[in-house]
Amino acid sequence: MQVQVLGTNCRECSAMEKNVRAAVAELNLDADVIVITDLMKMMEFNLLETPGLAVNGKVKAAGRLLDVAEIKAYLQEEL
Repeated sequence: MQVQVLGTNCRECSAMEKNVRAAVAELNLDADVIVITDLMKMMEFNLLETPGLAVNGKVKAAGRLLDVAEIKAYLQEEL
C-alpha cells in the first residue's frame, strides 16, 4: 500500500504526515508513506488545496487536516 501526503511543508501538512504515520503504525500496516511537496506532482492528483491524502494514488481528502481516526478509516477502505 502507498500512502501519499500532499502538501507544502506547512504546519498542517507536517501534522498530516505525523497523523498518517501514527495511523499506519496503529493498524500495523506494511505501507510506504510518501510525502509529496512538488507542486507539479500535486497537480497530477488534481489537488487544489493542501494538505491532501491519497491512498494508492486515489485522493481521499484535500484542504483539511485529518485526525488519526479519519485516516485509519480511509486506510481500512483500501485493505
